[in-house]
Amino acid sequence: MSSALIGFLGFIIALALIAFGLPVAVAMAVVGIAGFWLLNGWTGAAFILGSSPFEAIFPYSLSVIPLFVMMGVFAARAGLSRSLFNVVNGFFGHIRGGLAVTAVGACALFGAICGSSLATVATMGRVAIPEMKRHGYSTSLSSAAIAAGGTLGVLIPPSILLVIYGILTQTSIGQLFIGAIVPGILGTVLYALAIIFRVRMKPDLAPPTPRTDWSTRFASLGSVWGVVLLFALVIGGIYLGLFSPTEAAAVGAVGAFILALFSGELDRKAFWEALSETASLTGMIFFILIGASLFNYFLETTGLPSGLISLIQSSGLGPTSVLIIILLFYIVLGCFMDSMSMILLTVPFLAPVAQTLGYDMVWFGILVVTVAEIGLITPPVGMNLFVVQATMPGLSQRTVVSGILPFILADFVRLILLVILPALTLWLPSKMF
Repeated sequence: MSSALIGFLGFIIALALIAFGLPVAVAMAVVGIAGFWLLNGWTGAAFILGSSPFEAIFPYSLSVIPLFVMMGVFAARAGLSRSLFNVVNGFFGHIRGGLAVTAVGACALFGAICGSSLATVATMGRVAIPEMKRHGYSTSLSSAAIAAGGTLGVLIPPSILLVIYGILTQTSIGQLFIGAIVPGILGTVLYALAIIFRVRMKPDLAPPTPRTDWSTRFASLGSVWGVVLLFALVIGGIYLGLFSPTEAAAVGAVGAFILALFSGELDRKAFWEALSETASLTGMIFFILIGASLFNYFLETTGLPSGLISLIQSSGLGPTSVLIIILLFYIVLGCFMDSMSMILLTVPFLAPVAQTLGYDMVWFGILVVTVAEIGLITPPVGMNLFVVQATMPGLSQRTVVSGILPFILADFVRLILLVILPALTLWLPSKMF
């Protein structure tokens, strides 16, 4: 049996173990160690066990992860979700379906300071779903809007998933953040259009709500100035070259802490809970990175990436055809895996293919994360579907799934636009200082 075939079988076994419920970090570590032992013996396996975990979490660039996690945790503790919802609601809530549009917009804004899809869904779901229910909105529309809007937290910077992709592929995290801005805005607009078209076809899904006067709208803006300032400081600082992504993460963490402190929501107990949550989430991410490192050692030893490149070159397929196959592969995989596991499991052997075919790695990264977003709301294992269900007692999975199709279609439209118009992703990074 060839080494490349052993690598492919190892990938399939890892997928199977994850499908049977084994934690992704454990599945990748077990397959990586066993595969390396099979190819190199116990001495080789002992070597990577002694060196790989340290090398996986030692790089300085990884310090951005706990800092951005802390930024998101403190932002959630500051009670900003309600303020963001009220501001967006003041401008869009009066149109038919406006509360659902408001929920998507608030998710996008909260994602800009949170960086986590699951945290965005959990936080905004508690704020927006009861409000939509009070105004007679369909449960399927309101829950699906939150589940879809939460995916924007994965893409709109700062994004933990983009950080991990950048570290795996040695791509500039700053350029990934800036490149994600236009696709993130495009996703928000397309989700809003999906809601408006859906409600126009079936008006009883979303009754109209009263219009907010202009004085109230402008008054509500005062409650979110901190969010706008924090986002401008973090992302604007990266764009203008004032500081690196790690420095930006530190600025963001301190800024979110100050916002939480002045909001009056951060007492001593909440402060220690925030630190505990930050440590827990960071530990989970680093544990997955260690498992992925062991698995990647195994894949590199098998020569699977180079074998895949040779196979593509001999097939005669052009770069566009290969890209379509890769994206379809991610869409299918996203139906059964969470986005972080999918990125860590596949990017190490697909990134060399992308580089060989001449893809811009910033553009390719945004495409991969966009497809990972689709997986977050795709049954049967769309993580956001389960999180939004948990925020609303008595909500069935069937109800959430019944309203998600328009948002998945909007995601496909966005994916097509990003593929045929790379400038949507690459124009802003090209202008960075």
